[in-house]
Amino acid sequence: MPENNARLSTAAAGKLLLVVAAVALLACNPEAKRLRLSCEDGNVADCNELGYKLVTGDHVLRDFTWAARLLRQACDGGVAQGCYRLGRVHENGRGIVADKGLMLTMFRRACDGGATAGCNKLGVMYRDSIGMVPDLRLALGLFEQACDGGSMLGCTNLGLAYQQGARVTQDLARAADLFRQACDSVEMLGCFNLGESYAAGAGVTQDLARAAELYEQACDGEEWAGCVELGDLYAGGVGVDQDLERAVELYRGTCNRRYGEACYMLGGLYQSGTGVDRSPGRAALYIGRACDYGYQAACGSG
Repeated sequence: MPENNARLSTAAAGKLLLVVAAVALLACNPEAKRLRLSCEDGNVADCNELGYKLVTGDHVLRDFTWAARLLRQACDGGVAQGCYRLGRVHENGRGIVADKGLMLTMFRRACDGGATAGCNKLGVMYRDSIGMVPDLRLALGLFEQACDGGSMLGCTNLGLAYQQGARVTQDLARAADLFRQACDSVEMLGCFNLGESYAAGAGVTQDLARAAELYEQACDGEEWAGCVELGDLYAGGVGVDQDLERAVELYRGTCNRRYGEACYMLGGLYQSGTGVDRSPGRAALYIGRACDYGYQAACGSG
């Protein structure tokens, strides 16, 4: 029993030390200090901003528990963005328990308060049946609301609904227009999906060179699926001059970002000796990583 108490005391002391360090670092950062004092004086907008800094680690130590308290204060004070950010904290479950029920509530409050990113997230939950019965018609309305309010992810998801004909008449040209709108506003998922449209000739005239440009734009913006598709084009010499070295570079760099499909494709190159020296051992290594990173096609294929 004394040993258990000692362990608890050590853990408590560790948490206290982190809190003290976080407060000390806030005191050293003039902007963070200003936000903290303003929040303590009742400025909920600054509670929202300080909470976000604590989530992102913007010149302060990350502290998700403290961030959640501040974002809740902001949300309860009428800052819709605070509701959205708190929903994201509970969605990611980093440093705090993931809570789908609270996530739903926060995204709904954000959407009702005018934070259209919350409408998009709420739409995703209804579309993908995250903590609720799926409702594609409601999801579609939320994506449209988000897009009309300036959420480019909302436009992208609305485009996907038109592309797939999900509770709406399929309209590939409308889908491509929505992807273009999102991409023009620097939403990289929109660029990726517009690239897919050009690659397939879906709603636009097929143009593989244009698809490659869009995949590269998405890849540069850290939309990792774009890197894999661009690697595929370089590997096959489709829409671009064949460049196996570039394909390997794209797959390897994206695999290092823990994107499973890229690891799988790299494993395939090592398996066949395409662009690299053939190595069954390396092939198995990368295919195993692909499975570990959640790419199901790789699981059991080694």
